[in-house]
Amino acid sequence: MDIDYIIKISGPMLEGARTTVLLFLIVIVLSIPLGMAVTLLAKSRIKPLAWIAHTYIYVMRGTPLLLQLLFFCFGLPQIPVIGQYLVMDRFVAASLGFILNYGAYFAEIFRGGLLSIDKGQHEAAQVLGLSRWQTLRKVILAQMFRVALPAVANESITLVKDTALLYAVAVPELLNFAKTAVNRDFTVTPFVVAGVIYLLMTLVLTLFFKALEKRFKFE
Repeated sequence: MDIDYIIKISGPMLEGARTTVLLFLIVIVLSIPLGMAVTLLAKSRIKPLAWIAHTYIYVMRGTPLLLQLLFFCFGLPQIPVIGQYLVMDRFVAASLGFILNYGAYFAEIFRGGLLSIDKGQHEAAQVLGLSRWQTLRKVILAQMFRVALPAVANESITLVKDTALLYAVAVPELLNFAKTAVNRDFTVTPFVVAGVIYLLMTLVLTLFFKALEKRFKFE
């Protein structure tokens, strides 16, 4: 490989990687709390709220992420009457699609974490005089996050790779710059460079979550 060529294309591709990282941070920061809220709604004693939460999870997990991105970017403005008020910047619309999609997956991950908590924990908390909210916050959620951590790590790494779908809705990100360079220069080197950048990003995430699991002494 020509080192000078790699250096030449690295600048624009790192600019695309910045969009990838920005999307990742936005989705992680917003979809994890959303997933937690949906998990609690799904367990609500108020049936309509639980039904809405389950329907949301079913729809977002049962349809392709790419289809959801196309809907948010190109479908919303086509809705009669209100469509003109739903026109968004392409990156904002794609971010909304990612957040709602990953919020549903995180909700299921957290639900699995909650199911792993023994019912005796609730009874023990009541014996100790803890309120329902104190039991949830100090006993249940703390253990749930530790159990769910490996699945959250796996989903986060998947998110890094899924950001390449921005290419399909014409948002300039890493893969977009790589494809442009391949078409222009008739070489697959930009794809190799893009692959290396993706691997570096997932490596950083993997090391971060390994350290986090070690911090919480997950076994």
